[in-house]
Amino acid sequence: MKLVKTTIALATCSVLSLSAMAAEVPSVDIYGRADLSFQSSDNGEGSFTEIKSNASRLGFKGDYKINDDLQVIYKAEFEVDLDGDGDVWKARNQYVGLKGGFGEVLLGKNDTMLKQSQGKTDLFSDLNGDIKYLWVGENRLSDTLSYKSPKFSGFQFGATYVAEDEVDGKDAISVAAFYGDKKLKKSKIFASIAMDSEVKGKSSDGSVSGYFDTVRATVQGKISGVTLGLMVQNQEDIDTGAEMDGVMVSAKYTVGAATLKGQYQLADHKEGDDRSGITAGVDYKLAKGIKLYAFYTSFDMDTGNDEDYLAAGIQYKF
Repeated sequence: MKLVKTTIALATCSVLSLSAMAAEVPSVDIYGRADLSFQSSDNGEGSFTEIKSNASRLGFKGDYKINDDLQVIYKAEFEVDLDGDGDVWKARNQYVGLKGGFGEVLLGKNDTMLKQSQGKTDLFSDLNGDIKYLWVGENRLSDTLSYKSPKFSGFQFGATYVAEDEVDGKDAISVAAFYGDKKLKKSKIFASIAMDSEVKGKSSDGSVSGYFDTVRATVQGKISGVTLGLMVQNQEDIDTGAEMDGVMVSAKYTVGAATLKGQYQLADHKEGDDRSGITAGVDYKLAKGIKLYAFYTSFDMDTGNDEDYLAAGIQYKF
């Protein structure tokens, strides 16, 4: 009997020790997205065909519970060039921080609050029709300290501080206020207002580059099954004073496995030219995390060459 009791005690201690060790092991989630399209591209200098990797990525994220009120969270995400044209690996959001009842504080490379404020309103993000092509503000910056508050009745506040990083560098700040759920699953509407102060940026079309003060307001919601989005923006180059007023509208509607999408964007440069882009597309869901898609994007530039892109692709999320 004594031997049996000793064996049971040892087994119990072993189980408790293993449970304690398991609780101390940080969680690690591996995730990614493979996105490739075959497209005909006309960048204004002539048309050509290409296979394009559209921000394909591989990432690692997780957390470690310190106590009931505090945990460490981290992410290391990399863009993967699946078409083989450029660098295989490119840093995306990479940070470590603390999360608790106070909200979350992150250190590292991260999207600014103004970039995050778009939610899911840009229906062609990471494709040729991405709003970053005509506007500034879509910044993922190094040397950042970010804070997000807890949600109060659907409202949340966030701030990003960008450190100088060198003697002659400039620090900057990006702040935003959010309402609702950007996926529109927990709320019927998503809205935000955000501001950048002296944040370095550029538009992908090459029309502007420098340090900008930017204000952006966004709203998205569902009406009779149609998801509608509106975004307005004002940006000012702090060195030259050049301003731009912009507006973007988007809409999508799902029928069975297909989602029809459309988007229009305008960039009105004061004392400069007008630039606009329009994109129409369709997504077809094959299975969870897998879709086929097609889109057509056309840019109308007052003083530059017009551009057109027609593509069909596949995206796999895991």
